[in-house]
Amino acid sequence: MALETGLAGKKALITGGASGIGRAIALALAAEGVDVAIADRKGLAPVVAEISAADVRGYGIEVDVSREEDIVRMVREAADALGGLHLYVNNAAGTWHESVTRVSREAFEKTMATNIAASVYATREVARRFIAQRNGTILAVCSTATVSAQPRETSYRASKAALKAHIEVAAVELAPFGIRANLLTPGAVDTLFVADASAAQRARATREVPLRREATPSEMAPAAVFLLSDRLASYITGAEFIVDGGLRLRPIFGGSDDDLVGLNT
Repeated sequence: MALETGLAGKKALITGGASGIGRAIALALAAEGVDVAIADRKGLAPVVAEISAADVRGYGIEVDVSREEDIVRMVREAADALGGLHLYVNNAAGTWHESVTRVSREAFEKTMATNIAASVYATREVARRFIAQRNGTILAVCSTATVSAQPRETSYRASKAALKAHIEVAAVELAPFGIRANLLTPGAVDTLFVADASAAQRARATREVPLRREATPSEMAPAAVFLLSDRLASYITGAEFIVDGGLRLRPIFGGSDDDLVGLNT
């Protein structure tokens, strides 16, 4: 029996929707019959066209999510353009890595403004609308950085840990109004976040992944669609859905892959 998401006709807002995971989620929702507004700093038009090609409404909002006033405008503009709002995906994030001896106020505050304050303010704005209609779903894209400490990630890791805490509180507060809030936590994904890393660096990183490869952004989308669907995930809130190829397990092993299954014995 085919599973139906029940998402057709819903209205969604996705931050960081012009590329990577945000774009993949936007297109997956459009394929389900969802009208989608994407918010980003640039590159909106091509993705809006892709969304619209699915015979749904696509809309782009140029925004800097590190600015509270932009967040307020973004939510209002998305709801006005789509004729309502039912789904919010907090995907936009930034990285300004610095060692612990060189953490700067500028980079730290920019990371926090982009990765956690933006979610707090956007959730505030969408929750007011969702409470009034007694329905709505919030999904925040987190990171396995919360369980895997990496050098130079003081600010980034702290921001993602705070994001997890924020969504858990939102889930508890908003549940009585029929609103669900969950986390989607990717591991190593082929996005702009790793575009500047060398091939050697990425190869070393993927050796830590039990599935031995990076994910594609499109591999994150089915989990997002599932969590956003009231039909499929009606009793799931405050949860974290990890899609990381096993990265969080980070096995420490000095042998070969064949040794893992005893092929060399």
